[in-house]
Amino acid sequence: MSAVYVDADACPVKAEVVRVAERHKCKVYIVSNGGLRPNPHPLVENVIVPDGPDVADMWIADRATRGDVVITGDIPLAAKTVANGARTIRHNGDMFTPANIGNQLATRDLMADLRAADPFHQGGGKPFGKADRSNFLNSLERELRAAIREA
Repeated sequence: MSAVYVDADACPVKAEVVRVAERHKCKVYIVSNGGLRPNPHPLVENVIVPDGPDVADMWIADRATRGDVVITGDIPLAAKTVANGARTIRHNGDMFTPANIGNQLATRDLMADLRAADPFHQGGGKPFGKADRSNFLNSLERELRAAIREA
């Protein structure tokens, strides 16, 4: 049976995930190291992992596989779940795939190096908007249907 794993820290689409998963009767694992209000929905399991670097990521990567969907903005986690065969989606609906994950990792590393070299860099991404939410919902619906067929 398919499941949805949510890397919940700083995830702006948790409610949308639950709505779509409910329609498909899929289990949802909302994984964090605490500080989130538990979701009482019967299909949701709130997983609180111990504090530590990447503990939530490791919990998800150890479980998500073919037939599952992972929601994350964390590129190293996405690389692991894509390698496991899970369908992996960013919060804005963009997909992580075997074809693009290598470039995504390389770009992430390059940007980290550039930020480290320029202490005055005032970066930051664009704000999360309605179009991002809509794109996410479309991607999640499509990928969850495909994951269910695979499972």
